[in-house]
Amino acid sequence: MKKHKTHIRRAGVLLPISSLPSPYGIGTFGKEAYAFVDFLSKAGQSIWQILPLGPTGYGDSPYQSFSTFAGNPYFIDLEELISQGLLTREECDGRDWGGDPAYVDYEKIYFSRFDLLKKAYQRAKKKGLLNRSEYLAFQTGEQEWLEDYALYMAVKNHFGGVSYLEWDEDIRLRKKKAMAKYREKLAEEVDFYKFQQFLFFEQWKKLKAYANKKGISIIGDIPIYVSPDGSDTWSHPELFQLDEKGYPTAVAGCPPDIFSETGQLWGNPLYDWKAHKKTGYAWWLKRLEASFKLYDIVRIDHFRGFDEYWSIPYGDETAVGGKWRKGPGYDLFGTVKEQLGDRPVIAEDLGVMTDSVVKLVKKTGYPGMKIMQFAFSAYGNSEHIPYNYDRNFVVYTGTHDNDTLVTAIKNMPAADAKYAMKYMGVEKRKDLPKAYIRFAMGSCADTCIIPIQDYLGLDNAARINLPSTLGINWKWRLVPGQLTKELGKEMKSLVKIYGRYGQESPR
Repeated sequence: MKKHKTHIRRAGVLLPISSLPSPYGIGTFGKEAYAFVDFLSKAGQSIWQILPLGPTGYGDSPYQSFSTFAGNPYFIDLEELISQGLLTREECDGRDWGGDPAYVDYEKIYFSRFDLLKKAYQRAKKKGLLNRSEYLAFQTGEQEWLEDYALYMAVKNHFGGVSYLEWDEDIRLRKKKAMAKYREKLAEEVDFYKFQQFLFFEQWKKLKAYANKKGISIIGDIPIYVSPDGSDTWSHPELFQLDEKGYPTAVAGCPPDIFSETGQLWGNPLYDWKAHKKTGYAWWLKRLEASFKLYDIVRIDHFRGFDEYWSIPYGDETAVGGKWRKGPGYDLFGTVKEQLGDRPVIAEDLGVMTDSVVKLVKKTGYPGMKIMQFAFSAYGNSEHIPYNYDRNFVVYTGTHDNDTLVTAIKNMPAADAKYAMKYMGVEKRKDLPKAYIRFAMGSCADTCIIPIQDYLGLDNAARINLPSTLGINWKWRLVPGQLTKELGKEMKSLVKIYGRYGQESPR
């Protein structure tokens, strides 16, 4: 007899680590993160969805990380380092972390955080803490990616922060003599980057364990592509579409559409899927295995790229000249299931979905995504409207890439708003935000995730990201006092009404 899929009704909140309150400019794995877990638990939630945790560079996007395996040193809790005697409170309080606690000032974070972490590293070294068995075991266990990442960052700093494509050719192409030279020359800096990663993983594992103990599962997010400026491509050039000099032959993006006449030129290096297949997708298996150590559930961004991807000639100034190329399809995910088991994955299947992409998602069995902001069109039958769902979906009011719910509804065309009001039985547009949340929670989708900004009724001053823009994103933060007992009770009430206890459905 065929085993039926278990359906568990759950509710959760989307909030990046960077958006947590803290006294030092950006959210961290500190006491405010533990307090947020407590808030979620009391509010009846069973999921906390975050954004990618990798170290960020130019543009501050968590989707453009220096490594797909490394963690962001900005999230290291300085209070913990103070308690360990590696920093003093005066050193931390004496830095300029930015004037507005509701927004991250990345420039000030960059110049303050690494200097403090360097002090902590030097003191840990003097105290002999780098000879601790835990630290040595971490280096050994993570050696395969850690060595390359730490050297990459040290060499990058040596060349003034430029991308590896602008380094001297010998080290850019990883010539044996050059690798030995820079390992010796930059040994101290390499060790410093390893130390950062130890702190990151040590603190994150404690926070995740605490969340799990409180009944909160973590949804982590991984981009499909790696950064054009990162250790992944530099250390494994054979897995990407590069020429003999190490430069990309084609890069990622998406084609022209109703939102952009020239498409989107992301610039990420593209995978050489034939090379991956020859290895049995070894790199992807390692990447996903590492992700399942970090998170309970993994959301894979831009899932359609595994079916077909938009390939743009390297050097083009827009995405117009790109072409669709075939991705690995189910072959990759069949291998993942064979090697890693049937792990919990969410397929980010937004955008224009072809029949072949729909078939791929369905064959994997992974739940796709539904967005309530896309549900109500007076002129069409939207796939995002609740009556078109089945259970195997994750429903959101919006994601980090959307307007907040308040702003989205304020800007809705009148005909769409009128339809939404009729559908949800409210008489005034101002009542729609709460109605959207109720209908998402009441839908048959197994999982419902609401951005905390939507529960708080915030406008676009709290928006996380506006795609295709730089300098204005990933900044918004909660401030102390916003998460009230009243809000928690309201959230818990919705969980009770709509049966999202994190338990198996009766049928």
